[in-house]
Amino acid sequence: MKRTSLISTITLVFAAFATDAFAQETASATATATIVTPISIVKDVDMNFGNVAVQSTAGGTVVLTPAGVRSTTGGVTLPSTATGTITAASFTVTGTGNYSYSITLPSTALTITSGSNTMTVTNFTSDPSGVGTLTAGTQTLNVGATLNVSAAQAAGTYVSGTPFDVTVNYN
Repeated sequence: MKRTSLISTITLVFAAFATDAFAQETASATATATIVTPISIVKDVDMNFGNVAVQSTAGGTVVLTPAGVRSTTGGVTLPSTATGTITAASFTVTGTGNYSYSITLPSTALTITSGSNTMTVTNFTSDPSGVGTLTAGTQTLNVGATLNVSAAQAAGTYVSGTPFDVTVNYN
C-alpha cells in the first residue's frame, strides 16, 4: 500500500510539472496597414451627339462610341457639313498607380429636354469597358451612348436636367 501511494504521489508530481511545461505557448505577429491614394474621377468633357436630322415618318437612333464616332439607325441622318460639336464624355480617373478599378455606368435611361420635348439616352458604353488600370496613377475614361430620336422630333437643343453618373471603385 505504501508502494502504491508512493507511485501515485510521484505520478502526480510529474503530471503537475508536465502540465506547467506544456500548457502555454506564445507566438507573436505584427499588424500592417497600407493607405492607398483615394480613387477619384473628374469630368473633363460633356457628351454631345452633335447635329442630328430626323424624318417626319420614322425615328431612329444615334450611336456615339467612346471614341466619339457616330452612326445612325432608322430615319435619323447626320448632316455632313454642319455636324456641330461631337464629343463622347471624357473623365480623368486618378489613384494609386497600377491598381485596377471597376466602372459603373448608368443603367437607366437619361432624359434630355428642349422645352417640353424629350428624348432619351441609353446603352452607355465606356473605354476602358468594365475595368480600368491606373497606369502611373491616372487614366482617361471615355463614355458613349445611344440617343433615341422619335419621328418628327421637334427642333431644339436638348440638355439633361441632371447629369449622369459614372462611378469608379478600386477592385
